[in-house]
Amino acid sequence: MFRPVRSIRLPLHTAVKYRALATAPKFPVHAQGILPTSQSPIVSELQFFNSVTGGAGQIPTYRVLDGAGVPIDGAEVPEINEEFAQKLYEHMQLLPTLDNILYNVQRQGKISFYMTAYGEEATIIGSAAALAPDDEVLGECQYREMGVLLWRGFGINGVMAQCFGNQEDKSGKGRQMPMHFGSPQHHFHTISSTLATQIPQAAGVGFALKRDPARRDKNVAVVYFGEGAASEGDFHAGMLLASTIPSPTVFLARNNGFAISTPSSEQYYGDGIAARGPGYGVDTVRVDGNDILAVMNAVKEAKRRCLEGGRAVLVEAMTYRVGHHSTSDDSFAYRGRQEVENRKKIDNPITRFRLYMESKGWWSEQHEEDLKARLKKDVMQAFKRAESLKRHDLRELFTDVYGGEEPWNIREQREELAGLLKKYGQVWEPWRNELAAFKDGGEKVGGPPS
Repeated sequence: MFRPVRSIRLPLHTAVKYRALATAPKFPVHAQGILPTSQSPIVSELQFFNSVTGGAGQIPTYRVLDGAGVPIDGAEVPEINEEFAQKLYEHMQLLPTLDNILYNVQRQGKISFYMTAYGEEATIIGSAAALAPDDEVLGECQYREMGVLLWRGFGINGVMAQCFGNQEDKSGKGRQMPMHFGSPQHHFHTISSTLATQIPQAAGVGFALKRDPARRDKNVAVVYFGEGAASEGDFHAGMLLASTIPSPTVFLARNNGFAISTPSSEQYYGDGIAARGPGYGVDTVRVDGNDILAVMNAVKEAKRRCLEGGRAVLVEAMTYRVGHHSTSDDSFAYRGRQEVENRKKIDNPITRFRLYMESKGWWSEQHEEDLKARLKKDVMQAFKRAESLKRHDLRELFTDVYGGEEPWNIREQREELAGLLKKYGQVWEPWRNELAAFKDGGEKVGGPPS
């Protein structure tokens, strides 16, 4: 039974530890001049500080809706109509529908890997809705940006094609693990497994946009990453580049409490990821990542500041990873089952927005039943279709590596495989069964490049 609350105190591993000794400098009104080549005032009193706020407290978290879906006092509720609100909600509900089915599909051995987005739907869909469809998105550090692609029209069939690696997979022609999406059409750069690599790349993409007269005042680069990825050196390289070159890049840190099994309380001693932004001189905000309206407002304003100032903006979305890290993980080995169940009950981002919609007269129990039935039907149809399709031609294993004429080393490898297939392909049963799954049955491997 869901029990909404107006305000909650986040557990230690999701909220940032309060540093009792954190202090902000109290500079005298009359300084002893300015340090040459800077704007730093000279003072006679020795002071140390370790807080980026005006006082000794934590960085505040921006929120619009409380846990019961009621706008808090003084909050600016974005102007959205019933149709747009329902679109937001449908995409939020689509994520767990896909997650439920594809997680079980992986457990049946039909796909090799999967990652869910349980509990993080508001951060994903809210940020996607705040961006233009041609803003450049880079996301890899949690592999949970599928919702951004769905918001942009990638489609359920596209998701299934990538996860199954079938002949309709346009992300990587079946050469990538499931959840490693990419789509030039949707301005979504292919996900990389290597942690944090796309953070400095995003800064470069933002710089390229700034140099393009047709896009410099229109588009930004946006990179999604977790608080665990922010512990990598690439995070600092990206922030440094985007703040000093500079480049219009939104750094969206999704602080969901865990870097696989490491709780955020063991990842850093300071006030979360948001505390690092001022060190690079960039505008920074911490937002309630379970409040879709707050996320929309924060990311929309972050983009505006990016374009206006031409440099990076850092957004830290505070949420909670309800699901396991991936199908390779059992999170109950390092956190209590009751902790997860409590968070699902008291701070569910989907339920929070549903309550808001109900208060506006935009949603009902019948709407809910109809939506869930339709989404489940659509996902199951896409799953059955994807499962029945063959993979790309096997020769695609050697394409898209180099442009122009096929180089000698690729040709040599391709011809070696063709020889092995000719010798063993129809006599060794494992190979014979595997080749049957490819559209060309492996027959085109030895032919000239297409």
